[in-house]
Amino acid sequence: MLMKECRRKEPLFRALKFALLLIIMISASASCPASHSLQAAAKKRISLPRYIFLFIGDGMGAAQVKLSSTLLEGGHALAMTSFPVLGMATTHASDRLITDSGAAGTALATGKKTTIGTISMAGNHLDTLQTIAEMAKAKGMRIGIVSSVGIDDATPACFYAHNASRSNLYDIARQMALSGFDYFGGGYSLGNFPENQAKSKAFKGDITELMQSAHYVIARNKTDLASVKPGGRCWAYSNYDRKGALSFAMDSHERETSLAEFTREGIRLLDNPKGFFMMVEGGKIDWACHANDAAAVAHDIEAFDKAIATALAFYRSHPGETLLVVTADHECGGLSLGNTANGYETRFDLLRYQKISLQRFAEKVSTWKQQGTVTFDMALDSVKVYFGPGNVDAASPLALSTHDRNALQETYLTTMKIEAPGTKDNDTFSPTVCALLNNRAAIGWSSNAHTAVPVQVFAIGRGAEALNGFYDNTDIAKKIIQIAGLKPR
Repeated sequence: MLMKECRRKEPLFRALKFALLLIIMISASASCPASHSLQAAAKKRISLPRYIFLFIGDGMGAAQVKLSSTLLEGGHALAMTSFPVLGMATTHASDRLITDSGAAGTALATGKKTTIGTISMAGNHLDTLQTIAEMAKAKGMRIGIVSSVGIDDATPACFYAHNASRSNLYDIARQMALSGFDYFGGGYSLGNFPENQAKSKAFKGDITELMQSAHYVIARNKTDLASVKPGGRCWAYSNYDRKGALSFAMDSHERETSLAEFTREGIRLLDNPKGFFMMVEGGKIDWACHANDAAAVAHDIEAFDKAIATALAFYRSHPGETLLVVTADHECGGLSLGNTANGYETRFDLLRYQKISLQRFAEKVSTWKQQGTVTFDMALDSVKVYFGPGNVDAASPLALSTHDRNALQETYLTTMKIEAPGTKDNDTFSPTVCALLNNRAAIGWSSNAHTAVPVQVFAIGRGAEALNGFYDNTDIAKKIIQIAGLKPR
């Protein structure tokens, strides 16, 4: 009877014995150094972001961000200001407190300081500095560079080119084809304009032809870009101005490809199992700040933010694999939200009466000058239509005083004078009109140039918490390199 009972329980004993042995083996394995290293490697693989976005608002200080946010219709918030991580970064160059986009772009692209006007080279102009994009490419990631200004302008150039001077536009543009990067989008190549081709001491042919020889598909409009298949190389641009840039956002029309569309198509073309790095620049923000055109600033930041929202939508589909960073290379214009004339009152909503950028209005004024048939009263009608001053039916603060009319008339008559051949066109009327509206809206500007004011850093996604705090702009690149596990050579 006892023997039969033991035989009945034998399978249970064997199962318990096997379970005990398995527990011992697992415990031994957990204490093994090799196992620890395997677990650490697995954890590291999981923690590294596969998709990295770096958005750079050229000239975009904190005041510019707040102004754009304030003017958004319907109470919508900017996508970038919804990010959970906020930092601040200093922007000085190695040789000057107030930087330019060459030195600042180099800092953001390489994590190293350099001198004014230098493109991803050391200040000695002998040593090249490896960029985040080049490190990411070496890791097997696909690379995209997008900008609303010329694709060979300083900021985008700093991610794919190396040159002692940002002025060597043709030589910089030629390095697009040599980079082997997968996607260039946005503005045209200013270096490919004849006058810049002629300046080069190493002319190798038309940039478009060089890109095609390097197996880049050239997409000249929305239809072309939408037809490009993922996996190949592409250079995409849209309508561009005399400086190779996209239109200001407030002047653009539906036929033009927006910065958000260039970003969305870039994501489509770059997405792959090994991941990608994409830099997107809102370059026209800086141009609007140089012109002290507050309305254009707000519109271009909104357009830039729509591109960010496109990347944010991608992040939401890949939350554990994506790092999204937004910053600026420097502040421009010394913008203040409030001025002496208005004290503590603000009327930012008056900027909504401006319908076109200062640049576009100046082009109209230049045409008037050539025609010689537009009177001052006719010009005032255009001021009312395009900027608002004089339109008392819309808002009483837009009324023109006798002093205002006299100031506008003086600058208009000066502007309409024909200069001697070869002299610079002296349009003082257009900026006076824009300044009049800015002043009524309680907008202040201290400069037409860059300033040394620290800039904001917004971040979300894998490793984003490292971007909290106050640091130098070189640290932005260093943090991204560390978070993404990139390996400098």
